Amino acid sequence: MRRLFILLLVVFLPLYVFLKGVETNAFNTNFYLDSFGKHGVMDTTGKELEELEIITEGIISYLKDKTQEEGLRPYFNDEEIQHMEDVKFLFRYGFIIKYISLALFLVAIIGLLLLGESNKIAYTIFYGNLIWWIFMLILFFLTTMDFNKYFTYFHMIFFDNDLWLLDPEKDLLIQMLPEEFFIGIFNRILLFFVSILAIIQVVSYILMKKEKDSNECFDNIKRLF
Repeated sequence: MRRLFILLLVVFLPLYVFLKGVETNAFNTNFYLDSFGKHGVMDTTGKELEELEIITEGIISYLKDKTQEEGLRPYFNDEEIQHMEDVKFLFRYGFIIKYISLALFLVAIIGLLLLGESNKIAYTIFYGNLIWWIFMLILFFLTTMDFNKYFTYFHMIFFDNDLWLLDPEKDLLIQMLPEEFFIGIFNRILLFFVSILAIIQVVSYILMKKEKDSNECFDNIKRLF
């Protein structure tokens, strides 16, 4: 049982942080607006920033499942809306996995405490997260070399149709969200992930050191008697 709890810590704490990073950045309206300015979206679409902001808020509201597709129809065609339905489906299950990850992480913490293995918590979090660092570094280098290639793989894995192959000449969605947008949001998600992971590891290291110092102090006291 102890090994199971340790495995849950190693897997589900970083997974929760990663999914939280996806949620935080995907629903950040300001990031979209900054991207529109950087990549000349107003010129490409022929729309003012104020109108693009309204459309963006509509997209985010739809992906959060707060509004229905009728709010998208004034701006997008059927293929674009169907693709956004697929994306919303991914987000819906992403939310579920995020909450399950948080629950399993808490179960692991409580389980180790009940087993009297509290000394394993900080140790497991500190060293277990190193695996995720390696994985993220590999992912970062691969996408840096050829983002389009691995972005295509992502769509082939998670979508069972080709609706994501939009036409930049006529489809507003791809005009608003070109490849540069996705490179930017991917980098922000990675930065969020590694930053939170680093903070968690620093805290874990401090707790490990305190526990080690306490044990050494306790051993020294026992030797006196």
